[in-house]
Amino acid sequence: MDRNASRPFAAAIVTLIALFAAGCVVPTAPGYLVRKESRGVRFVAGPPPALEITAQYTLVNSGGSDLSFMDVTFPEERTYGRKDVRAEMDGHEIELQPLPAEYQPGDPNTLRVPLDPPWKRGQTHDLSISYTLSSSDSAGARITIGANDFHLGSRGWSPQLLPPKHLFAPYPGRPKITAYTIRVPSDFMVLARGTLKKRKQEGSETTYIFALRSSDLAPYVVAGRYTAWPAKPAAQSAVFWTVQPLTGDPAPAAARITEAWNTLETDFGPLDKNILAPHIVESSGLRGPQPDEQGPVATAFPGGVLVSPATLALGTGSDQFLDAVSHALAHNWFGDEMYPRPEAALGLGEGLPEYATIVIDEAQGGAAARRRRIAGYLQDYDEAKKDGNETTLAVTTLNSPEEQRRIALAKAPLFFIAIEDACGAAQTRAGLARMVTLLRGQEVSYNDLRAALEESSGRHLGDLFREWLNEKGIPQDFRERYPSAPAGSQGAD
Repeated sequence: MDRNASRPFAAAIVTLIALFAAGCVVPTAPGYLVRKESRGVRFVAGPPPALEITAQYTLVNSGGSDLSFMDVTFPEERTYGRKDVRAEMDGHEIELQPLPAEYQPGDPNTLRVPLDPPWKRGQTHDLSISYTLSSSDSAGARITIGANDFHLGSRGWSPQLLPPKHLFAPYPGRPKITAYTIRVPSDFMVLARGTLKKRKQEGSETTYIFALRSSDLAPYVVAGRYTAWPAKPAAQSAVFWTVQPLTGDPAPAAARITEAWNTLETDFGPLDKNILAPHIVESSGLRGPQPDEQGPVATAFPGGVLVSPATLALGTGSDQFLDAVSHALAHNWFGDEMYPRPEAALGLGEGLPEYATIVIDEAQGGAAARRRRIAGYLQDYDEAKKDGNETTLAVTTLNSPEEQRRIALAKAPLFFIAIEDACGAAQTRAGLARMVTLLRGQEVSYNDLRAALEESSGRHLGDLFREWLNEKGIPQDFRERYPSAPAGSQGAD
């Protein structure tokens, strides 16, 4: 809970203001603008199947000095199976270079575009980048590529243009409209971010052309040979895309999922005007984010959930399936709309979606359902404590040992219940909705959470945050409020 993390940046701003106030001449920082941008994704059947990624930019040097190079961050080689990277400047192939040795440890996936002769102020260049991606064992939920389907999450697979290495150099933002194309076999179904502008047939392939506004979040793609249920979906009702037609009657599950979606939109704000209904999509190559994770997997993509075949095998009407889908749906708000800083990836990134499942349960089953869910997390916490030594929520991460993760994953949603008990349900959810809106597309920390909740509730939450984040155990007053839960390890180790 260190509020000093932003002080170096604040000090820099104060220094700049002081220079202006003193009448000093501050030169314009080096930098460039993206005047035009387009991206492309093409599925290549293989074997092995792969994705061809392309990006084209029209760039103008808008800064105060000439530039002799620019840096570009590429998808992680191991996670995305990246290879065959190529670049052209003004139609001429250029050889990308590794960063100087002192920068490589912190930027292992960044390459340098040499500019010889230097890029003059006001001058325009056309940059083209291409590479291929293939699914890998370490990809987790970020990318899957199979013989009949693929998906790309909303972060990590596109190249990222970096600003010059200067304190005040701005990131080169996207233009007002970015066009991106998705080229797939004609029998593929496609979901993607943005507004579909055109679809055209090209031999045995179909090209979908989407428009992405500068205010939109990063693009994602979900595509494959699927059977849709229902064949003619009703407006704002959940839809299933599966490799084989669903057995039994999915209608009750679709109704529950739609109800969960509506609860999330009511309590945490609308997601995206282009997303009218949640899609539940089977993904043949989906794996969990942890190497040791086994069993069914469900993960969010904007406006829906990817489920592994093992998850689908649970049956769409099973509580385990519906719980997994509800948790993953919540990641649309607490993972895609905004995403936690690495040190808060467990407490916020998993705790908030788990808390959202409690909100969904309460909307569907009332206070009794809420208490049952809380009792379940307390029992999970007590059981996990038997197998490992607890570390505090503030320091437990997704890379911590499995025993510590299990303890923290059970405790994290209870932290939000404690906040709700202190602030009130309406105030807590209003604060979370405001945080999602204001920090859309940005990283969030525990400090951001606390600030949003203190504003919405008018309460000082420092003591509560310190107790739950920096101390071990479940506070005694929380145990007393929920006495139906089994009493296990109540104190700190």
